[in-house]
Amino acid sequence: MSDNTQMPVMLYTEQTPNPESIKYVLNRLLYKGTAEFKDAEAAKEWSPLAALLFEFPYVKNVYISNNFVTITKEFNYGWEEILLPVKEAIKKAVQDGLMPVNEGFEASKATQSLGGVPIEGDNPEIATRIKELIDTYVKPAVEGDGGNIEFRSFNNGVVSVLMQGSCSGCPSSTVTLKAGIEGMLKRMVPEVTEVIAEMG
Repeated sequence: MSDNTQMPVMLYTEQTPNPESIKYVLNRLLYKGTAEFKDAEAAKEWSPLAALLFEFPYVKNVYISNNFVTITKEFNYGWEEILLPVKEAIKKAVQDGLMPVNEGFEASKATQSLGGVPIEGDNPEIATRIKELIDTYVKPAVEGDGGNIEFRSFNNGVVSVLMQGSCSGCPSSTVTLKAGIEGMLKRMVPEVTEVIAEMG
């Protein structure tokens, strides 16, 4: 039997609702969790793969989760000049065994309150129910679009969520947030009056 490292790296792209982001999907697991890098400094510390991608002048944001990498580009570049070089760089990096995310990132992220935050708010039972609804119904759809959503808090009827990956700065994320997520939560949890987003 051959092991996973001998399997050729296969890679394809998917469009996301954000015109500035593209999702690169691989045939292997990169990272169990979510890791977002908004600058080269953070990438150098925690992700050799993201650090490599930030060497391209047009890369603005790198989001790594499960078997995909979502790249958000700088506004003044077209995808026709970016798609292939980034695809080749990701493929070669994975083939060469470059670490997508260094060990210890998850623990560091939790201490910096970038994710893994404890459930906060004025009503822990309702907050837990809201988090479960988001994790069950919203998160899978958002991941399908190359992004992530994390529950942050519930206070005085207001649900705060963190948007990452292709969702961060996406023109349609506000509509999704207000019409989709807020509407669903108001129906299922009458105590919810509003949903607001923090950008990751």
